[in-house]
Amino acid sequence: MKLSDLDIRLEPLPAAFPAWRADVSEWQWISAHQAVREEGGYLVALWGADERSRGRGFAVHGALATPAGLLCLVLRLPPVAPAFPDVSEIFPAAIRMQRAVHDLLGIEPKGAEDQRPWLRHGAWPADQYPLRKDFILNPSLAPEPDEYRFVAVAGDGVHEIPVGPVHAGTIEPGHFRFSIVGEKVLRLEERLGYTHKGIEKRFEAMDLLEGAKLAGRVSGDSTVAYAWAYAMAAEAMTGITPPPRALWLRALFLERERVANHLGDLGFLGNDAALSFGLAQFSRLKEDWLRTHHALFGHRYLMDLIVPGGVARDIDSGGTARIRDEIAFVRREVEIIKEIYDEHAGLQDRFITTGRVTPALAAKLGLTGLAGRASGQAWDRRVEFPAAPYDQLEVQMVTHRNGDVAARVTVRFEETLESLRLIGEILDRLPAGGIATTLGVAPEGALGLGWVEGWRGEVLVALHAGANNAIGRCHAHDPSWQNWPLLEHAVIGNIVPDFPLINKSFNLSYSGQDL
Repeated sequence: MKLSDLDIRLEPLPAAFPAWRADVSEWQWISAHQAVREEGGYLVALWGADERSRGRGFAVHGALATPAGLLCLVLRLPPVAPAFPDVSEIFPAAIRMQRAVHDLLGIEPKGAEDQRPWLRHGAWPADQYPLRKDFILNPSLAPEPDEYRFVAVAGDGVHEIPVGPVHAGTIEPGHFRFSIVGEKVLRLEERLGYTHKGIEKRFEAMDLLEGAKLAGRVSGDSTVAYAWAYAMAAEAMTGITPPPRALWLRALFLERERVANHLGDLGFLGNDAALSFGLAQFSRLKEDWLRTHHALFGHRYLMDLIVPGGVARDIDSGGTARIRDEIAFVRREVEIIKEIYDEHAGLQDRFITTGRVTPALAAKLGLTGLAGRASGQAWDRRVEFPAAPYDQLEVQMVTHRNGDVAARVTVRFEETLESLRLIGEILDRLPAGGIATTLGVAPEGALGLGWVEGWRGEVLVALHAGANNAIGRCHAHDPSWQNWPLLEHAVIGNIVPDFPLINKSFNLSYSGQDL
């Protein structure tokens, strides 16, 4: 089956990449997902919306990556008892997204095997849905227990180890339920949603300019990726294009964010395998990198630099010279430490074959981002359908096929070196001119999409315009939605003490998917 066989009318969307929207029937909803799967595409995001104020009832949206670009399917639903066909048999990554749609909007995924709550955690009554427009924000809402049932594993010698949701370190909360025999893991089941803070609801009280600040705080280690995706969506809706210098500065910020996170992760991965030297060296490099952020751009994590219409800070010749010296120094240091990691027998013994995700499993379950590229999934938004200025940069995509901790470490090393090269090229080609333009007015009901390859993977922001540039709905989608379920598979057959190492090799976001 091909998309062209489904009699779907595709409406081109204004975007920085090829994108289309299509209103579909229930049959077309299922068939289009199946056709995209057969053509080698995958599910990027799935979200719902309450459109009753516009006389339309509810809607569910599915963003699908196809060989031609991004396809956004829209299935209109009635205002009473809204439900849509389950697509988790086609794209398993949809399971948790569908559960979240039900928790927040009361839209039921028909036929879904797993309909347990995902985000509610008993914090509000089961018959209240926060993303409905008539939901009353009331701090005195009575909690209602959800009696969450984990999957039981039975057999001789099987034990359960519950870990979290509160952990010993300064990390976000998440519950991990291990079923083990001895130290070998038979099954891992995650329960997340403990960081739910009402971000999507908060967006609805903002206009397009105000929302940019919140978008950059969806997941703090990916502030540039989210801010750029949000700005891209807002600019598409309002029909403006930022000045060329602003776009090149955005790429500079994005690559610096990528390097900062890879440096931090490479240090912690060495430390989790008992090489504290690695943590010390990479912590030194990352700290100096972040201090440069603060000195040149006013924030260690580059928050509030990207705004709809352009960027908020420029760089002068002195800043450019400082960055050039820095990337040359960091490149030399990273190459030396990479050689140490590669030749350290104890480290490689912990890394190689640990937490393996085969390319076949990665493709089936939708592993994305750097973890996906370590398992043979050759997708990188900077290479496929690149937005400016990546359409003028020849990004060398890094892929490997072993899919273990060692492969994910190698991807980080190689992507760090590639980003350092890109930063130098961006500085060489940075055009002169202004850095911002005035945001236009979005037609009420317009849909804007932003799609950016963050350091962890692809970030999608879907903006629905309200009246007078108000935000009617904003869905910010983190790649962790797709990748958390793969962690459950990666740990099977490994021993419990290897879990922190495997977990860190993915380094997924809790808050990024708990909106």
